[in-house]
Amino acid sequence: MKLPHLPRGVVALGFVSLFMDTSSEMVHSLLPVFLVSVLGVSAMSVGIIEGIAEATAAIVKVFSGTLSDWIGRRKPLVLLGYGLAALTKPLFPLASGLGMVLVARFVDRIGKGIRGAPRDALVADITPPESRGAAYGLRQSMDTVGAFAGPCIALLLMAASGDNFRLVFWVAVVPAVVSVLFIVWGVQEPETLAVTHRRRSPIHRDELRRLPASYWLVIGFAGALSLARFSEAFLLLRASSVGLAATWVPLVLVVMNVVYAASAWPFGHWSDRGERHRLLALGILLLIVADVVMALATSVGWVLAGTVLWGLHMGATQGLLATLVADAAPADLRGTAFGLFNLMTGLALLLASFLAGALWTAAGPAMTFAAGAGFSLLALVGLVVVSRRTRAAAA
Repeated sequence: MKLPHLPRGVVALGFVSLFMDTSSEMVHSLLPVFLVSVLGVSAMSVGIIEGIAEATAAIVKVFSGTLSDWIGRRKPLVLLGYGLAALTKPLFPLASGLGMVLVARFVDRIGKGIRGAPRDALVADITPPESRGAAYGLRQSMDTVGAFAGPCIALLLMAASGDNFRLVFWVAVVPAVVSVLFIVWGVQEPETLAVTHRRRSPIHRDELRRLPASYWLVIGFAGALSLARFSEAFLLLRASSVGLAATWVPLVLVVMNVVYAASAWPFGHWSDRGERHRLLALGILLLIVADVVMALATSVGWVLAGTVLWGLHMGATQGLLATLVADAAPADLRGTAFGLFNLMTGLALLLASFLAGALWTAAGPAMTFAAGAGFSLLALVGLVVVSRRTRAAAA
């Protein structure tokens, strides 16, 4: 397979994501167990925290994406978002109760929200259309390298320190700072992005009408799919529920993110060859099987098998959805388009995480993952119906 040439800016943004995800996953791979076993909160509270955090990021992305379109600049917002996330990292080791953890997650996700849509729009700005699938796949792969490096480091530190959660959280501050330095010295945006006149707000009704029907179709489908994929915190709790010791819980995210990182770029390159609907269908099928395996799991081995399938699902769908948004949106509305996309998926994730926490508390982990499989099946049916109607309209 011939690999496409990608702009250096895409690679630089990949390293930014790699280091920040290393930092974030060092914290997140242990945070659910830390909350339940050290701070004594319930699984329901974990679901609420995760849902609020992700919904906050999604809502902020709308405004940051719109602002980047309005001012014609992406990098300052990317720097602000990553910088804010780095500043919040010391709050986790200092936390002595649920309140500080909630504040830390809330502010951290504000940072994610500020940077997300401008960063994704910037990738589209600097990448030719015929290479966007590979560009988003590469950035996602490098992001995910950090996402499995973080749990690996956390696992080693936990084993060496006798399960010292707070030590791991302190070490996580270092890669966050490195990520910010990469933005300062390694990321540039094209001069052609700057606006020459001040137009109306991109979220004005007349501006939003410029977004085509194909974009809104992607939005609706991504929201439905997000209902089926709740927070990965429940993967960690599932591993703990079948007997995996706290020291080894980060192994779950290591496995998932190794698979995710290894598959995202090849899947992204595949999507550039025009197989996007089939790739989406494959991704949903993988999620259905993953949920079924997780629901029926009775040992750590089965949980890890479900985790592998979950990672393949992420690799097949996440970069592809970003590519579909970038292709459908006008260039001067890409920030807004990604912001609205992330708002819809974030609100769906909020609802999904709340439902997952409620089901876990009321009926146990099996019912939680069975419900995820049911929502995934509905998303697959919707994709089949839309694909058939699209082909019929084109005939």
